[in-house]
Order: sequence, then structure tokens, then C-alpha cells
Amino acid sequence: MEFTYLAKDESGNITKGAIEADSREMAIQTITKRGLVPQSVRSNKKTGASMEIKLPGSKKVKPKALVIFTRQFSTMVSAGVPMMRALTTLQEQTESPALKEALRKVVSEVEGGASLSDSLEKHPKIFSKVYVNMVRAGEAGGILDSIMNRLATQVEKDSEIKGKFKSAMIYPVVVSLVAVGAVGFLMVGVIPNLANILKEAGAELPFQTKIILGLSDFLTQLWYVALGIIIGAVVLFKKITSTEAGRYRFHQLFLKIPIFGDIILKVNVARFARTFSSLVSAGVTVIEALDITCKSLNNLVIQKGLQLSIRKIKDGATITEALDQSKVLPAIIVQMTAVGEETGKLGEVLDKVAEFYEEEVTQITSGIASIIEPVLIVGLGGIVGFIVLSVLGPILSIQGSV
Repeated sequence: MEFTYLAKDESGNITKGAIEADSREMAIQTITKRGLVPQSVRSNKKTGASMEIKLPGSKKVKPKALVIFTRQFSTMVSAGVPMMRALTTLQEQTESPALKEALRKVVSEVEGGASLSDSLEKHPKIFSKVYVNMVRAGEAGGILDSIMNRLATQVEKDSEIKGKFKSAMIYPVVVSLVAVGAVGFLMVGVIPNLANILKEAGAELPFQTKIILGLSDFLTQLWYVALGIIIGAVVLFKKITSTEAGRYRFHQLFLKIPIFGDIILKVNVARFARTFSSLVSAGVTVIEALDITCKSLNNLVIQKGLQLSIRKIKDGATITEALDQSKVLPAIIVQMTAVGEETGKLGEVLDKVAEFYEEEVTQITSGIASIIEPVLIVGLGGIVGFIVLSVLGPILSIQGSV
């Protein structure tokens, strides 16, 4: 929000200007901090005709934009550039509209006396809890420059692993949709024509042929019932997954799916190791670091296990004992954590674990097409072949007997 103000400077002269702030109180604080005495502060409310039109998705900030901001901010602070000047410069330079708007507010709040971490915390859709808490730890320890550099790596790795996971999911989904489309075309466009030939012949049909013809009739004549079943299944799925118990069951099931369950586990383990390591290295307490890390994971089963670990640590258990009792992390994580605790280098050890699992995810996702492609092709070929043979077999038999 823009405010116009009149204020006295040290010489008693009246100056006029405009300032961006979230509220009138924040505007007054900023003006006072500049060594001026506010005389009047008025809001310049935009009319409906001049209001900015925000398109859907304009509030999103791409990970790349956040990485660039974080790394550049780290470089500028390391070089001795004052924090306010660095924030203002980067706010002007960023190409992301949502990030530019958030940084404008952050600059205004920091200028008004708020800490950087408190200002960032007001924009949770852009700056995660991990991000905010690492900045807060950096401010408290006077190592903001090194923390921001580590944060840039954290955001970069997190974005990279998410991208690889999505890429791994795209191929089987596309092939499955093609398979459903092919089977649907056969059942609705081809089978009904062949069914007429069989009905005219009046021959006794095999059991599997009756099933295929019955399913084809159902899809062509009662398509609205089939559509209702699909919609009902989607609604039921959403209703079940809207509850914590339902999500837990599905997440438990996801972890048991061959190949994909392994990917889901390794993605979450890599994120756990990287995030927990970053927070502990930044000086965040172990319990708080575990709590924040737990909330950053996507799988509810692993989250619940780590919440149990937090309770165990509060009861006096070591980190290693608590993680071992959670039963959700691979043994190597527990063993490496024990080494980290014994040597006092927990952050460094977990960094190595994160790198190991990130490499594992890279290798699996890179080769997933070659692993799944034969299975999907054989499966699709088997389904189509079964449908075709179930209908063409009786037709060929009839022709042979004529």
C-alpha cells in the first residue's frame, strides 16, 4: 500500500514524499527511522479501474527465482553490502512478480525495525519454515551470509529432487492413459461391430467372449453409469484422503508399490537428511529441527515416525535411539546419525547421507523408463491381445465351420 506523507527534517523544513508500507503505523515507523517527524500520513488507495489484474498462478514463485535471490543475497552480504541495500537491489532486479511484491513488503518491514526472519515469515507461500528458521539462526549467530549460501543449495537440491520425482511419474502415467484410451476405443468403437457378426451367426460363445461383449454393451449403452462410477470413485478417494487416517493408509500403500515405493522413500529420506543437516548446522535445536524437518516431508507414515522420535528425545533418548525406534528410516540413516553424534559432526555426516540418497534417486529416475517400459508394453499388449482374441477367435471358428 502506498502512503503520501508530509514530514519535518532536522532543519525544520517540510518535505513531501511517498512510501510503500503494509499499514499506516508501519509507514510512520519507516518515516521516523529516516530521521523525519511525520506531520501527516495518508493512504493512496487505488481505484477499481487502476487496480492491478492478477492472473491465476501469479502468486507462485519458481524455485529458480528463489535460488537466484538467496545466492545473490548471500554474495552481497558476504561482500559487505548492507542488508537493506542488498534487499532493495534484489527486489528491483528480480523478474518474478510475486517475489518482487514479497520483497517490497519485506524491505518495508525491515526498514520499520522488524528482523529479516520475522518479515520473511509473513510470506509462508514463498519462504518455508525451513527457510525462515535458518535465516533466524543465521541472524542470531551472526553468520547470515554463510547460512544464505547453504539455503540456496538447500532450495536448489529440493527443487532438483522434486523435478526428478515428477519426471519419473510422468512416463508411466502417460503410457497408462494411452492404454486406457486404446482399450476404450476397442470396447466402444470396434467390439460392437464384431459383436453383430457373432449375434447373426447364433453360435455358442466362450465365457471370456461373453464377458468382453457384456462389458462393451455396458460402456456403449450405459456410459452414463460408467461415468457416474468414475466420478463416485474420485469423490470417495478425495473424501478418504481428506482425513488424516485415510491419508496415512494411502501413504502406507504408496510405500509398498514396487519401484515407486522405493523412490518415494528415498526422496523423503534425502529431504530429511538435507533439511535436518541444514537446520542443525545453522544452530537450530535438535527438537525444533526435527519438528520443522518432519513437516517438510510428503509422506505421512514417515512424518508420524519422526513425531515419535521427537517425543522420545524429549523423554531423554539420544537422536540415534529415537530415530531407530521410529522404524521409518533405513538402517544406514540411524548408523550414520550415531557416527555424527559420536564425532560431533552430525551436520556434515547427514550432508553425505543426503548426497548419497540424492544420487540414488537420480539413478533410479534416470533408468525408470527402461525398467517400466517392457512391463507396460507387455501389460498393454496382453490386455489388447486378450480382447481381440476373445472376439476374433469365435469369428474365425464360425468361418472355418462354414
